[in-house]
Amino acid sequence: MAHELITRLHISGMGVIDDAQMSFSPGLTVITGETGAGKTMVLTGFSLLAGGKADSSLVRRGEAEAVVEGNWLIPANSDAVISRLTEAGAPPDLEDDGAELIIMRSVPVEGRGRTVACGRSVPRSVLQEVAADLLAIHGQADQWLLRSSDQQREMLDSYAGGPCTDTLLEYRTLFAEWRQARADLESLTSNRAERERELGLLEAGIAEIDAVAPELGEDEALDIQSARLTNASSLHEDIAAAHDSLVGTDIDAGALHQVGLAQKSLDRAAAVDPTLGILRAQLAQVSALLADAGAELASALVDLEADPARAAWVEERRAALRKLMRSYGPSLAEVIEWREAAERRIEALGGGEDRAGEIRLAIAGLAAELQSIATRLTYIRTSAAHELGSQVSEELRSLAMPDAELIIEVQSTSQLERFTPSGADAIAFLLKPHSGAEAQPVTKAASGGELSRVMLALEVTMAGRNSVPTFIFDEVDAGIGGRTAVEVGRRLARLARQAQVIVVTHLPQVAAFADRHLVVTKSSDGLVTESSVQDVSGNERVVELVRMLSGLEESDAGLAHAEELLAVAATERAR
Repeated sequence: MAHELITRLHISGMGVIDDAQMSFSPGLTVITGETGAGKTMVLTGFSLLAGGKADSSLVRRGEAEAVVEGNWLIPANSDAVISRLTEAGAPPDLEDDGAELIIMRSVPVEGRGRTVACGRSVPRSVLQEVAADLLAIHGQADQWLLRSSDQQREMLDSYAGGPCTDTLLEYRTLFAEWRQARADLESLTSNRAERERELGLLEAGIAEIDAVAPELGEDEALDIQSARLTNASSLHEDIAAAHDSLVGTDIDAGALHQVGLAQKSLDRAAAVDPTLGILRAQLAQVSALLADAGAELASALVDLEADPARAAWVEERRAALRKLMRSYGPSLAEVIEWREAAERRIEALGGGEDRAGEIRLAIAGLAAELQSIATRLTYIRTSAAHELGSQVSEELRSLAMPDAELIIEVQSTSQLERFTPSGADAIAFLLKPHSGAEAQPVTKAASGGELSRVMLALEVTMAGRNSVPTFIFDEVDAGIGGRTAVEVGRRLARLARQAQVIVVTHLPQVAAFADRHLVVTKSSDGLVTESSVQDVSGNERVVELVRMLSGLEESDAGLAHAEELLAVAATERAR
C-alpha cells in the first residue's frame, strides 16, 4: 500500500542556510556534514512544517524572513490527511493516483508569519493535525511521543493490536451511553423544582381558561353583538326607514307598491307585445325579493328591542376573553391551542419520576457492563505493556544502554467517576537507566541522546503497527560509537523497510546503512546554498564516509573501513 512520502524540503534565510533544497525518497536517507554546516536546520524546518513554534531568532542576519517549504506525495486513499485539509479550506488537487501536498511556513523578523497549505492560508493548528498523520520527529527537543500520556497510551494500544482496538471501541460505545444516561438523570433530578413550578403554572393556566370556557370564533360574534346593542337606537331608526321605504306607510306608498303598479302596466302591454313578458317576469322576481327584504327588516326591528342585561353580559364576556388573549395568545384560537399544548406538557412532566427510575436502572446495568469491559481492556494493556517493555529493553541493550529497562506502567481505577473515553487506565512509560536506579518518567530519566535511542527502540519494535509514514531522527547516535553505532544503523535500516526514515547523523556507521546519502557543506563565505547540498553515491559517498571516519579524505585505513561498513550495510539490506 502506498504511503505519504516527503519528496522535497526547501529552506531559505534560516540560520547558516542562505537557500538550499534537498530531495528525499523511500527507505533510509541520511544527512551528514561538518559541524556547523546547518544539518540541524533540517530538523528545524521539519518542525516548522509540523506546526511547531516559530522564533524570529531563526531568521538569518540581513534577511527579512526565513521560509521553509515541503512537498509530499499524498495517495488518493489518505482519507485523514485529505479530510483535514478539506475542512481547513485547503483541499489538495487530487488525481487518480493521489496528489502533491505543498506546505509553506514563513518566519519574519517582525510581525506574524504565514502558514500555507495547498496554496491557501491555514491556521498553524491545521499543520499540527496534518503532521500527526505524516511524520514523527525525534530530536532532543521533540520527544513529543514520550511527553504525552495520551500518545503513550495510543502507542501501547497500537502495539496491543486488534483485541485492544475492538475492546476499546466496545468500551467507548458503552461509555458514551453511560455518560448520556447520567446526564439525563442529572437533568431530571436537578430540575425537579423547576418542573414543579412549570406544572403549577400550566395547571393554573388551564384552570383560568376552563373557567371562561371560550369557543372558537366566539370573540368575533360577541364583537358584532356589542356593536348592535351599543348602537340599537340609531340602528332602529335606519332599519325602520328602510322598511317603510320598501313596504310603505299609511301616508306614503313604498317601493313594493310601485313595483306592483309597474307589473299591472306590463300585464296590459304584454297582451299586445308578447316580448315584454320577459320584463314582467323580472319585475315579479323583484317584487318577491322586496317582499322578503321587508319581512327581514321587520324581524330585525323586533330583535333590536333594548336589553340592558344582555348588553352588560356581552361586555363582561368580551372582557374575559380579552384577558385570556393577553395571557395566552393574541387570538382566541391561539388561547385554545395553548391549553391543548399545556395538557400535553403536563402529561410529559408528570412522568418524570417514572423516567428517573428507569434511567437509574439503566445506569446500574451500564455501569456493571462498563466495569467488565474496562477490566478486560486493562488486562489486554497490562499484557501488552509487559511484552512491549521487554522488547524495547532488549533493543536498548544493543544501543549502548546495556542495563536500561523500559517499564510501561498501567494504573487502573475502579471508580467510575474517574473513567475516561479511553478506559480506566493511566499509562506511563518509565525508564531505569541502569540497575539499581529508580524508575522515572522517560523524559526525566534519560538524556537527549538516550531519549532518541529509546524512541528508535520503540519505533523499531512498533514497526508495521505505527501508521506514521515518515520518521525523522536527530542525534539518535549522540554519545555512542563503534559497534553500538553499527547497531543503530542496522535498526534504522530495519525501520526503513516499513516507513520513510530521515536521519541527521555524524556517525559513518549509521550513514553506511542509508539508501540515500545527502551531504551538507558550507561555502567559503559560511553559507549553505542549493549547490551545497549534494546527493552522493559511489566514490563520492565513500569519500564522505572516510571523512567522517578519520577526518582525512585520502586515508587508506579510512577507505578500508568505509568499504567494510558499506559491505555490512549491504548485507543487512539484502536480508
